[in-house]
Amino acid sequence: DKTVSLRKDLSEMHEWITQAEEEYLERDFEYKTPDELQKAVEELKRAKEEAAQKEVKVKLITDSVNSFIAKAPPAAHEALKKELDVLITSYQRLCSRLNGKCKTLEEVWACWRELLSYLDAENKWLNEIELKLKATENIQGGAEEISESLDSLERLMRHPEDNRNQIRELAQTLTDGGILDELINEKLEKFNTRWEELQQQAVRRQKSLEQSIQSAQETDKTLRLIQESLAVIDKQLTAYIADRVDAAQVPQEAQ
Repeated sequence: DKTVSLRKDLSEMHEWITQAEEEYLERDFEYKTPDELQKAVEELKRAKEEAAQKEVKVKLITDSVNSFIAKAPPAAHEALKKELDVLITSYQRLCSRLNGKCKTLEEVWACWRELLSYLDAENKWLNEIELKLKATENIQGGAEEISESLDSLERLMRHPEDNRNQIRELAQTLTDGGILDELINEKLEKFNTRWEELQQQAVRRQKSLEQSIQSAQETDKTLRLIQESLAVIDKQLTAYIADRVDAAQVPQEAQ
């Protein structure tokens, strides 16, 4: 009987919708690792595609029911039409919810990847600071050379806060949703600890280099004064030699 066949098609479609809802929408998901999150995104994409493919089946059932209703006695119309309306509403709601959840999870995954990108960029900058601190640890040379090293360090330290702000905001967005919270908190604690330590080291090194520059400048000044004094003495002694003045006659200069 055609009615039985149509009701069987409607029932099977209802079962599939209910199963899809339970599988992808009703369960509580916890994403503690990136692999779990990525797997969930891929599963939802497949579910969304599968639901979209079912549109052909829903259309066939709709056409079959409408065709039957057009020929069947009025007594058989109402129940079948109601079942069809419920099916179409349930199917459209399922597709809408799957699309929404898939979009949300894709945005979450993109947020996680963006967070990793910012962390990578900031850690590369911290690596540069670390290398610069090692290079200026026992720097030798005059005031000019030390000053160049200080300028180089200060230029490196003039790093915008934008990336660090982005890291905080992205991490907050993810952890507020309970997504990868343990992993993110661990990464942030490690990053912030390293950031603070290197900042403090850099500040200490800047002060140390400033003191070294001052000492070098004082040394340069002293050496310049000595050189000027020696030049005067050399000129005086040269004059004595030219005048054939004996050392015994100028005991102070002789000393």
